[in-house]
Amino acid sequence: MAKRCEICGRGPRYGNRVSHAHNVTRRRWNLNLQRVRAKVDGVQKRVRVCTDCIRNGRVQKVA
Repeated sequence: MAKRCEICGRGPRYGNRVSHAHNVTRRRWNLNLQRVRAKVDGVQKRVRVCTDCIRNGRVQKVA
């Protein structure tokens, strides 16, 4: 399963891990993905969405 939001399409961000000795290695920041039951195109569906989409109301949750 991809670490990608099914609503906005955002994925992980990449950058560098820098130690005290300034050794540089690659790292990634993953999204905070949640599995929610939401209404998508009028159909109730279980989707993986980021918390940013949930907070900003881009997902209509089903109780």
